[in-house]
Formats: sequence, structure tokens, C-alpha cells
Amino acid sequence: MEISQELADRVMRLVVSSDYRPSKPKQIAETLRLDPDEYRELRRTIKQLVLEGRLFYGSNHLVISPGMVGGPHDQVRGVFRMAAGGEFGFLRPGDSGDEAVTEDFFIPPGQTGGALEGDLVEAKVRPSRRGGTEASVVRIIQRARRQFTGTFATLKGQAVVYLDGTPYEEPVQVGDVKGLPIETDDKVFVEVVKFPEEDGKGGEAIILERLGSSTNPAIDTLTIMRQYGLPDEFPEEVIDEARQRADEFDEDQIPADRLDLTEHLTVTIDPFDARDFDDAISLQREQNGHWRLWVHIADVGHFVKPGGKLDEEARRRATSVYLPDRVIPMVPEIISNHLASLQPDKQRLAKTVEIEMDEDGTVVHTEVHNSVIRSDLRLHYALVDQFLDSPEKYQDKWGPAICDLLRDMHTLAMQIRQRRFRRGAISMDMPEVKLELDRSGKVKGAYRTVNTESHQIIEEFMLAANQAVATWLDDADLNFLHRIHPPPERRKLRQLSNFVRDLRLGIDSVESRFEIQQVLDRVAGTPLEDAVNFAVLKSMNKAVYGPQNDGHYALDMQHYCHFTSPIRRYPDLTVHRLVDRLRAGESTPDDAYGTVLKLGHHCSDMERNAAQAERELTQLKLLHFLKKHLGQTMPAVISRVFGDGFLARCIKLPVDGYVGMHQLPPDKYRFERRGQMLVGFKAHNRYRLGDQLTVRVAKVDLTQRQLFFEPVKNHSVGKSDPFDRSGKASNKSPYKAKRKKDRRDKKKKKRRKR
Repeated sequence: MEISQELADRVMRLVVSSDYRPSKPKQIAETLRLDPDEYRELRRTIKQLVLEGRLFYGSNHLVISPGMVGGPHDQVRGVFRMAAGGEFGFLRPGDSGDEAVTEDFFIPPGQTGGALEGDLVEAKVRPSRRGGTEASVVRIIQRARRQFTGTFATLKGQAVVYLDGTPYEEPVQVGDVKGLPIETDDKVFVEVVKFPEEDGKGGEAIILERLGSSTNPAIDTLTIMRQYGLPDEFPEEVIDEARQRADEFDEDQIPADRLDLTEHLTVTIDPFDARDFDDAISLQREQNGHWRLWVHIADVGHFVKPGGKLDEEARRRATSVYLPDRVIPMVPEIISNHLASLQPDKQRLAKTVEIEMDEDGTVVHTEVHNSVIRSDLRLHYALVDQFLDSPEKYQDKWGPAICDLLRDMHTLAMQIRQRRFRRGAISMDMPEVKLELDRSGKVKGAYRTVNTESHQIIEEFMLAANQAVATWLDDADLNFLHRIHPPPERRKLRQLSNFVRDLRLGIDSVESRFEIQQVLDRVAGTPLEDAVNFAVLKSMNKAVYGPQNDGHYALDMQHYCHFTSPIRRYPDLTVHRLVDRLRAGESTPDDAYGTVLKLGHHCSDMERNAAQAERELTQLKLLHFLKKHLGQTMPAVISRVFGDGFLARCIKLPVDGYVGMHQLPPDKYRFERRGQMLVGFKAHNRYRLGDQLTVRVAKVDLTQRQLFFEPVKNHSVGKSDPFDRSGKASNKSPYKAKRKKDRRDKKKKKRRKR
């Protein structure tokens, strides 16, 4: 491949410079100030330099210099991020303070060096056989944490604790516990004084606190909070500052520098059990047919000043955490549930995004105001859905103005939504699990939320506001926290294509957003829905916060940030503050790229930590519930298939249980990737992704937090397949023809030998 030597020299000078950060070709083109016509030549040049070994590709095709992956600079310091299960992870270079490298390196199984989530490590980086780069941990410089939760036990006469949330299969020793009121299977909080070796042996710890019996569901929340380092009460100085803000606020006075929107008809729509209301909507139809939408967001920044105790604590927490039985707020309830909550019939301070759209929902003008609003009515999602089904029933109760407003909101939101999906957005809505708890915190039921049209109305308006603000700030060329969703790697898309092809859905390639959405639409409402949605989600990169404007892949938006939930997300609060400075005509802070990058890492990590805590506590409470129902049968659907068994998801109770191959009816089973099934080629049993089963609760392991089922009956065997996948495989062995052919071949060989 012939390339321009001059352009190659320019590229190499850039990537080996001390201030270079791993970048995509498009960003390199912008840095080199290349014309659009020269961009194709740049990509060819970089590709050739990679082939020659002078450059390397990192994940997402970030271009990395040789000094970052080999030679004298192959020792990189960074923070270790542990993947689910703990077998492998990722290295985030630069967190040690040098900020020279920002690309994450994959650390394969067996190369983690015993590192745990958040540990500062030194790693050796090398080119990967899969393409890109990978690393192996050579030294743990500093442990991120030493305190863990675990389960107490006695093993060979010694007191030990099995640690939660670590890959260690062996327990750590805790010495003499005589005199302590502690029993086997109690949950405890320990400090590790000697970490286990990589093989899990040799660890030592001391018990700091007995949390309670592991059989007591009331202790679940405390255990998860300790395990994930979630904060409990606010420090007293933070509460004092919040009280001071409350004393200073006069809700009857409208500040002179704010736009008075109290006369606009305004409503809030939230979950039935919501305690804080951080967004409200107003909408009008103009005489020229245009829409004028006002998205009002609680002005949390008015009460949480930069550099104060409130701000420091909010930054440290970075997000509110929504556990099944309690909320751990980012800011004290004095602010989140009172001062900054857009309660009905109360004047409240807001940031208002005013968006003018034409009849098709295309944005023609945007403004952002500091405002004062008054909500006229508090609604919840189920109530709005009921109105949309039978609007005439609410005319007398709410009056024509509110009813007209809700109808207009529905009309506009559906127009915007349809337009988004026509452009190529992906609907990645995975249903949330909601638990019904009794007064003691025990589960009495569970259900999955449904993304109804009332949810979609608010979702579309929040997306529109986030996009409008991000576009405005990007046009001003400012550094701020974008909400970034990188496009999926080609390798993962190939795997997804193979998976979809194996299911015989009639879709052979999944390379674009349109094809991905086609797959999601094809399985919607079928037994395959959860499994396929999970596979699609697994193929995607995680959305994160960062200063780079890389766009949001799933939403198909080039400009996007989080602006609409400053009560519960710190990135939103930072964007609000930047808006304040722009509106006031003040010079915007020239935050260094690395400073914003670190804040983005912190907020992304805290968001991930909160989500994991929420999922694990939900799972733990469901396991306690099922522990009391051992032997009970229930309907389920096969959600994932492996070489040695499968996962089945309960239909009525949203939880997955494992069925091992040894629990299946006697047969000679093989895993058939094509069709995603386990097939018996003697008794002709078959268990396939999406099959509907009756299962029995066989075992609940609270220590390992695992559920095991026994299959009772496969209701899908012999039934017609809605996707015509391997049609008659349920009645005939797919290996029968092969065995006949093998027997014929053996007979032929014998005859030839004779």
C-alpha cells in the first residue's frame, strides 16, 4: 500500500509527542487540521503504519504509539477494574497521576496478579493476538480497600471468613474468636491484614463487626452497603450547610435575575412512590403550527455551591443509590425532598430548557433559562396511562386545560420517538425488577416494570433537553462531562451476528443499528426476548462520562450529556454550573482535559458501583424469598445455554437459576451452538434457548448467592417454532443421520480390508 510519507511523518511526530493521548483517526485529523478529503488518506496511512508495527490499535480503534505498548515504556501504572466474576479485568492507565495514557487495556484471565477492584497496579503492556493491546499485572502498588463483608465459618477447627465480592474461592483466617457472639453463617465485616496469594490461599483478617445472621433478610441491606462501600448518614457539617440553605431560601420571592414561568401550566410525571421531583413539563402549540416545549429541571446548583461541604460530599458520592428498601441520596433530603423538589403549588427554582420544534419534531431553536416555576399537578405513570386509555373519564376531574396538555405531550413525544427510531436509534430498554417488601424488609412479591407510553413521554422530553444543552455547550467548544456511548467493537458485533444466526431468526448479519433494532423487534413478546436483549446488551460498550465528544451510539446522537437529574447525578450538577457561567457572561473555567477526564472516571465508577449494589441486593432478597420455597415448582424460560447446563429465568419471579447437565433426564448431551441448545442423541431430549419449562427450586446458596433449579417438564418439546429454528429437532436426533453414515463407512472399510 503506497502512502504519503509526509503525512506518515506528521502522524508519527504527533503520536510520540509527550502530550499525545490515544485518539481515533477522526480526532487525529482534527488535530492535524486535515481537510475532509484528506481524512480517507489519513486512515489508509494509519492502517499501513499499524501493519508495519510503527503504531498499534487499542480498543475502539484508538491509535497508540509503540512507546505505550512495548520497549522501555511497557511498564504502565494504573487502576485495575475487575470484570464480573473476577476472572479478568481492565487497566485504566493514568490514574496514578501522570495522565499520559487514557486507554483501557484488557487483562486476560490468569494475568490479574490477585488485583481487586480499584487497586493501583503496575502492569506490562503488549500487543494482543486478538488485535489491539492487553496487559498483565506484575505488581500491586496500593490496595483500594482492605475492609470487606463475608460469611463466618469454621474449617478444620479454624475460624475463617469467605469474602464477598472477590474472586477468592478459599476463605481468609480470622484467628481466635472465642468470646465473640458469632455463629456459623453469620455475616461479618472484616479488615484484611494479609491478602491471599493469587491461588486464594494464605489470607488473614480481623473481624470488625458482626452484622447479623445470614438467614435474616433484614441484614441484607447493611451487608451490601458495607460490601460496596456505600455511605450511610451525612456528616454533621454537610447537614448544617443544608439547613443554612433552607433558612436562606424564600419560596415566595422571585429573584430579579430569573424568568418568571409560574403562570405556565406545568405538570410532573414520576413513579407512584417517588419522593423527589426533579423535572416538570410545560408545552404550547404556536399559531404557526410549531411546538414550544419547556423542560424544567430543579436548580440544585443554587443550593449546592462549588467547594462547600455539600459539594464535596455530593462529588464523593457522585450518584444516589436506589436499593429495594431505601434510598441513599447524593444530597441531603432537606434539599432533594424539599428545597429542590418541584412539588405542586410551590414556587421552585429551575433551569428551563426552552425548545422550539416544527410540526415534525425537528428542533429549530433552543434557549436555556434560570427560572421560577410552580407545578400545577403531580401525576404518576400509571395514572397517565389510564388517562391515555380513557381521556374522557378525567375531563371533569382535571379540567380541559390539563387534559389538552397531556394529549399534546403524548402527540409530540410519539412524533419525536418515531423520528429517532427512523434515524437509527436503538431501544435498549431492559425491564427493571421491583420488589414488594413487608415491614420487616422481607420479599412478599416481585414484578418487572413496563416501559409504557407515559414513561416514553418523559423519556423523550428528557433526551431532547439533554441533547439541546450538549449541542449548545459543544458549539461553544467547552470541556464538560459528555455522556458517551462508544460504538461496539467489530469483534463483538461478529459474535452477536453468529449468535443471532444460530437462532435462525432470518437475520444473518448484525452490523448496523437498524439491523440490531430489527433483531430486537423480531423477538419482542416471545420467549427469546430476554435472552436476545441480554446478548445485544453484552455486545455493547458501557455508557460512561468523559470530556470527549464521541457521541451516543444507541441514541444516535452526536451531542449528548446528562442535564436532567442534578438531584441524583453529579455530572448533571457540573453541567448546570457551566450553564450558569455562560448565562452570566462570566469566563468559563478552562478545566484541563485530564481534570474533567478524572471526574468522568470517578462518576462512571460510582455509577457502576451503585448499579452492582442494587442488582446484588435485589438478587439476595429474592434468594431469601426462595429459600422458604424449596421444592416448589414454577414456570420458567431458558435464558442462556452453556456447554454444561443452562440458566432458566422464572416468569412470575424475575430471577435466574442454574440447571446443570447432570440434572437433565439421562441422555448423551452435546451443546449445539447453532440453535443454542443441549441435544441428547440417545433419548432425543432437547433443551433450547427460549424453551418454556416447569422447574423446581432445588437449592439456594446464600453464601455464594446462587440459585439452582431442577427441570420438571419441557413444554416446548414437539411444539412448532415461531422462528422455524431447527424445525423437527425435538423429535429426531440431529446425530442420527451422522451415526448411520459412520456405520456405513466402517462397513466399507472392513470390506476393503478383506
